[in-house]
Amino acid sequence: MTDNYENDEIFRNLNRFYKRVMENMFSEIRGFENRASNEPLKGTWNIQPIRSPGVRGFVAQGRWQSTNEPFIAPQQIPQKEREPLTDIFDEKDNIKIYIELPGADKEDIILNSTKRHVEVKAKNFFKALELPTKNVDFEKATASYKNGVLEVIVPKVASEVNDEKRNTIEIE
Repeated sequence: MTDNYENDEIFRNLNRFYKRVMENMFSEIRGFENRASNEPLKGTWNIQPIRSPGVRGFVAQGRWQSTNEPFIAPQQIPQKEREPLTDIFDEKDNIKIYIELPGADKEDIILNSTKRHVEVKAKNFFKALELPTKNVDFEKATASYKNGVLEVIVPKVASEVNDEKRNTIEIE
């Protein structure tokens, strides 16, 4: 049986944590209010109060600037390289790979292979995969791209292929 004292201690710790989070949040809000009230707000602001049962606050849309230097918005948001979702199926005669590349064009996809590895690059996607076996023939591999999903089928062979060269798999 669980001692009630242990449960009480857990709830006391959670309560202390919650109080610290709330104190920090309200301190940040007070700091913003002080800066906003002591410095002129530049630009167009839309401030809507929130007054619901149990909820008080504001939704503020606009631009606040604390320095005299102009804010320069980036022309293009930098794209971080993302790892696409991938499934690998080790079947009797083939290795089947499904790679999700939403928004990528077929022409932008680069699919390379070496010995036991497959590498796919497309737009801001990159993924390097290790296959479950070295007994594959990349020369006979096929790939197709439809509805944002790249399907790669790599046939298995009886013995390990020792080919170290880099192959590019054409996408149908």
